[in-house]
Amino acid sequence: MPRTGRRQLITATVVVGTLTAAAACSDPSAGQDASGNTTITVALAANPQMKTAESLISDFEQKNPGIKVKFTTLPENDLRPAVTKDVATKAGQYDVAMIGSYEVPIWAKNGWIVPLDSYVSKDTAWDENDVLQPIKDIVSADGKLYAAPFYGSSSFLFYRKDLAKKAGVTIPQKPTWQQVAAAAAKLDDKKDGVSGICLRGLPGWGQNLASLTTVINTFGGRWFDEKWQPQLTSPATEKAVKFYVDLLRAHGQQDAAKDGWEGCLQQIAQGKTAMWYDDTVFAGSALQEATAQVKNNLGFAMAPVDQTKASGWLWSWGLGITQSSKHKDAAWKFISWATSKEYIKLAGTKAGWDSVPPGSRTSTYSIPQYQSAAKSYADLTLASINAANPKQPTVDPVPYTGVQYVQIPEFTDIGDYVSQQVAGAIAGTQSVQQALKKSQSYTESVVKKAGYLK
Repeated sequence: MPRTGRRQLITATVVVGTLTAAAACSDPSAGQDASGNTTITVALAANPQMKTAESLISDFEQKNPGIKVKFTTLPENDLRPAVTKDVATKAGQYDVAMIGSYEVPIWAKNGWIVPLDSYVSKDTAWDENDVLQPIKDIVSADGKLYAAPFYGSSSFLFYRKDLAKKAGVTIPQKPTWQQVAAAAAKLDDKKDGVSGICLRGLPGWGQNLASLTTVINTFGGRWFDEKWQPQLTSPATEKAVKFYVDLLRAHGQQDAAKDGWEGCLQQIAQGKTAMWYDDTVFAGSALQEATAQVKNNLGFAMAPVDQTKASGWLWSWGLGITQSSKHKDAAWKFISWATSKEYIKLAGTKAGWDSVPPGSRTSTYSIPQYQSAAKSYADLTLASINAANPKQPTVDPVPYTGVQYVQIPEFTDIGDYVSQQVAGAIAGTQSVQQALKKSQSYTESVVKKAGYLK
C-alpha cells in the first residue's frame, strides 16, 4: 500500500477507534457479569515466563476483587496475526496484548494501543525509574511509554563446558563466529547424537531471521542501503547467509529447518547439542528443564561477532492496552501486577528463580536469591542488553532501526518471505544464491510499492 494511502487509512482508523473508546468509557458497567465482576482478556505469547504468569493469576485476582482474567495463549507465529487483526479492526477481543518491541512504534502510530504514561504517573509503586532504560526505549514511541516490559533480552551463546573440555575446545567470553564454527566442528558427535550447534532454521521473521540477521549485521551486511536499495545479494550479506546455512548443514541439528527456539531449547536441555545461539531469556528455562548432566555444565558467552564489537539483538515482550478495550483501568491493574517488582519476587518464590522474567528491572539483579540462581548468566544478560545498538546495528549506515529486524510495517511480509527462502536453503531444496536472488527481487518490489525506494 502506498504511504499516502496508508496514512489516510490510519487517520480514519484512529478517529473510529477514539469514538469507540469514548463510547465504551461512558458505560462503566460494560462487560460486567451479573455479579458485577469485570473480565479482561489477555493475549500472550506461549513463552515459558508467560506460562508462569498465567499459573499465578490467583494472586492478582485475590488482590483485585471484581476483576477476572481470561488468557489466550498462542505460539509467537500465531499470536502476531491474531492480535494484529483484532486491534486493526477494533474488534475488541483483547483488553491487553503482549506485543514485541518491533510492533510497539507501529501500533502506537496506528492508534491501536494507548499511552501508559498517565497510568504510570499515578501508580508510583510500579516504579518507572526501575525499568532498564534500553528496554524502556524500545517499547516507547515519541517519548511515550506504550508497553510495560514483561521481560527484556538480548542474544548470547549457550555451550556445554564438559563437552568443550573433552574435545579440547575453549569458548572465549567474547567469541568470533569463526571460533564458534571451529568449535562446532570439533563438538559435532553424530555417533552419540549430539550436534555441534543448534540454530533457528524455522521460517518466520521472528524465528530464523532473528538469529540470521545478527550474523548478517556483524559480517558487514545489511537489509538496505541508505537509499532503501535492498542489499540481500551484496557480497557481505551473501557471505553471512552462506556461513549460517553451511554451519547448520554441516554441524547443526537434524532437519534444522523445522526448529525454532522451542526445538533448540529442547535440544540443549536434553543434551542433544553442544552449543546454541539464541535469546538470553531462555537461560533460566534451559537450566530449569535440563538434565542433571547438562545443568551442571551449561556455560554462556557473549553473542559471536565478526566485524562489529557486539552483535546481540535487543528485544522486549511488553504488555499494552488496546484502544478498543472497554476495561482500560482494569487492564492497567493487570499490567501493573504482571510487570511489577513484587511479581518478580512472587514468580521466584512460587515457580523458581529461573522462572522470573529477566531483563526488565534493575532491582531484579539485586535480589539475593536471583543472584544465586542466575549467577552464570545474569551479568552476561545485562552486558548483552547494554551492548546492543538498535540505532546502528551494522557496519555501514542504514536508514532503519532494529538489530534483528527492520522497523517498518512491511518487514513482516518481507521477513516471512525471505525466511521461507532461507529455510529452503537450509533444507537443501535450493542454493543460498537462489534464495537470496528471489529475496532481493521480492524485497525490492515491496519497498518500491510502499514508496521507500524511488
